[in-house]
Amino acid sequence: MYDYLNGKLIEKNPAYAVIECHGVGYFVHISLHTYSALPKDENCKLFTHLIVREDAQILYGFKDTFERNVFRNLLSVSGVGASTARMILSALNPNEVIDAIARGDVAILKSVKGIGLKSAQRIIVDLKGKLDISGDAIGILSFAHNSLKEEALSGLVVLGFSKQVAEKGIDKVLKANPGMERVEQLIKEVLKLI
Repeated sequence: MYDYLNGKLIEKNPAYAVIECHGVGYFVHISLHTYSALPKDENCKLFTHLIVREDAQILYGFKDTFERNVFRNLLSVSGVGASTARMILSALNPNEVIDAIARGDVAILKSVKGIGLKSAQRIIVDLKGKLDISGDAIGILSFAHNSLKEEALSGLVVLGFSKQVAEKGIDKVLKANPGMERVEQLIKEVLKLI
């Protein structure tokens, strides 16, 4: 529902921030990683993720879309809730999380409060396969291009291509051109392959 908030930072705390946007103060839960990147009292921009439950609507904020993508992918793992995902991103920065998953480093994930052996193993198994993280730079780059990849995939499916064929084409193009940033360019290159 909310993609980002851009406004004046009213209050900053290691667990949350309050951002005023056009007279409305938004209480946003943040990780320590985001906390360290926030300015003192200036305008700031936080990319957000809204969780709606029966008893609450909770807004999480991130310094960039990369950290938000890591958070969202952690949420996709069975048994990992928003609080646990935020705890992981407070103990480790997003690159360290990806590196731990790529290397299958259970010990690093277990070092996070609230993560046991089974949870750490589940995170590695679920996300390694889902994100195709192979431990090399290409695997990490394909994770960073997640939203670009999703938009291109959506466009290709609307054009009538099967999801599997489109995904293979997108992966091939991103591996060959890791610096690609525009969805239109990515779709055009994939169309040349399919």
